[in-house]
Amino acid sequence: MAPDTGSPDTAVSIAEDVRSGARSARSVLDAHLAAIDDREGEIHAFNLVLADEARAAADAIDARVAAGEDPGPLAGVPVALKDNLCTRGIPTTCSSKILEGWQPPYDATVVTRLTEAGAVLVGKTNLDEFAMGSSTENSAFGPTRNPRDTSRVPGGSSGGSTAAVAAGFAAVGLGSDTGGSIRQPAALCGVVGLKPTYGLVSRYGLVAFASSLDQIGPLTHTVADAARVLEVIGGHDAMDSTSIPQALPPISATLGDGVAGLRIGLVSELMGEGIAPDVAARVRQAAEALEAAGATVGEATVPAVTYGLSAYYLIAPAEASSNLSRYDGVRYGLRVEAPTTAEMNLASRTAGFGAEVKRRIMLGTYALSAGYYDAYYGKAQKVRTLILRDFAAAYEQFDLLLSPTSPTTAFPLGEKVSDPLTMYLNDICTIPSNLAGHPAVSVPFGSGDDGLPVGVQLLGPALSEGPLLRAAAVLEEGAPR
Repeated sequence: MAPDTGSPDTAVSIAEDVRSGARSARSVLDAHLAAIDDREGEIHAFNLVLADEARAAADAIDARVAAGEDPGPLAGVPVALKDNLCTRGIPTTCSSKILEGWQPPYDATVVTRLTEAGAVLVGKTNLDEFAMGSSTENSAFGPTRNPRDTSRVPGGSSGGSTAAVAAGFAAVGLGSDTGGSIRQPAALCGVVGLKPTYGLVSRYGLVAFASSLDQIGPLTHTVADAARVLEVIGGHDAMDSTSIPQALPPISATLGDGVAGLRIGLVSELMGEGIAPDVAARVRQAAEALEAAGATVGEATVPAVTYGLSAYYLIAPAEASSNLSRYDGVRYGLRVEAPTTAEMNLASRTAGFGAEVKRRIMLGTYALSAGYYDAYYGKAQKVRTLILRDFAAAYEQFDLLLSPTSPTTAFPLGEKVSDPLTMYLNDICTIPSNLAGHPAVSVPFGSGDDGLPVGVQLLGPALSEGPLLRAAAVLEEGAPR
């Protein structure tokens, strides 16, 4: 196992140093590029490293500082972008052959906001193809490895961005979370991962997997970094019709306010069957840490979360089958020539999509087909409503909820690739928040029996990012060393 690299170079400290002139953006970038040169060959976090573009951006930031300007709250912070976020004139692949050669004509809103805040984009990171997976083994470009132990998976689907942060390749990663794809890899790699409230961060420029579930969020070394990045990328965007039409309240200013007076419930349905004993023990230890810090901790029940996995694997594939129908060999990327248009469509999709994407497209198309819609998709939507009602009842008694993020620590590469159902179970604790549209954060909290990181998850009602990250900061401070 690779040793922990010690105190990380955080986004907050980098930005403060660059803004004050204590460090140059170029020196910060060069240190991160050196880390990439040292270990990228064994980890494969990136699909594309933008070294020249990053150096130019860092030099421009240093020039602004020299001229007496303030480049912004993320001045000189190296950021790794999941390769399903559109970047103007730069290949965006979703780790799929179907988008071969495609270069978006625009930037995602989050990319624009990051660069306007002074961040330096160092590259596009690997993911499970179209964000469908829990181990970053479903990429057309090969798997990403966990920097803590390169024989293990980093989790997924945002495994590349997470590994980039854990390995010190970037101070911040951006991922997307449809069923846990930020939080689960954060837990497995020992970093902080935040899925914001649905609509709080613009999805404009995020290549769609399941539009009612997808959300962009940060992967960082610390809770303070996650709050800083959320304040930059969050807030209303007229380009996203589902964007919440209100400003994001300040979060960083209240991070140190603690949890005294908060009511926090340990979700009993997410602490039983399937949760490894060493992970469950860490979650109970986290509950004790919150109680010691002044929170009132009790047992919460959200009965319908036990149906979350089944509902998710009908709703998400159904939306994916619709969203991915646009990749037909005509408008984007790969085109395999054939005698007729229909044959060209079929040949392009057959050659362009990997096995997991094809599996989910077929499952989703079946669930939406005539005669089965009410039995499958319609019933899954009713379960989604039931989960929302059960969460609402739980939040009448508790301000926040607590659970494991992942049922286990990082598992060996290849262990679950031939058993999709076992792989899907990795997301059993994270999926309910996506179905509800609520925020949740994974915080590192010690290690398991194998010495690998354990993540604990805090969940809250819509727009509760403030108290959620306050509690996360308490757990970060109280985590076993």
